[in-house]
Amino acid sequence: MTEDDYIAAHIDAEPKVLRDLYRHTHLHRLYPRMCTDHVQGRLLSMLTRMVAPRHILELGTFTGYSTLCFAEGMPQGCTIDTVEVDSDYADELRTLFAEAAPDADIKLHIGDAEEIIPMLVAEKKYDLVFIDANKRRYPQYYKLLLEALPHGAYIFADNTLWTDKVLDPEAHDPQTEGIRTFNDLIAADSRVEKIILPVRDGLTIIRKK
Repeated sequence: MTEDDYIAAHIDAEPKVLRDLYRHTHLHRLYPRMCTDHVQGRLLSMLTRMVAPRHILELGTFTGYSTLCFAEGMPQGCTIDTVEVDSDYADELRTLFAEAAPDADIKLHIGDAEEIIPMLVAEKKYDLVFIDANKRRYPQYYKLLLEALPHGAYIFADNTLWTDKVLDPEAHDPQTEGIRTFNDLIAADSRVEKIILPVRDGLTIIRKK
């Protein structure tokens, strides 16, 4: 038994709808490791309950696993705006959300996150943001978001250890450099509190002071 197996065996069970979605993702989608897993999903759901947000913004929907985790943990009256660049699965995602979380207010936006963020933050004060989109563009997302977020808002950024490539001095691909730049930007920003959790591929929790 691995450490990950041990953890999974000693936390809340993965809901069936998420277990089925995870399996479907690995059977039918390219790059299935992009999907949130059982352990991280339980963490996102619990953190959402702790933050008790009014409005959630998610950058990078993929197959909707993390979206459903946020919907599971959010309080009544909360909304989720989730942004996905790939239009091929838009209908599938809308069907999933309608069937798996019929009482949740989830709106899917298709397009480039950098173009959509300014429109969304002009309409709502998001108190929880999840960044899990193009790794090259993490610094740009952060710059677009931070000034628009209210004090006390949280940003969760996924993949911030990037399979430890951020530690490899020989790794200079655009995605790794994007994550490195983002991590350095957050570390130097006194406007926020921040911590990196070594969960899965690294999850940074950021709170605007």
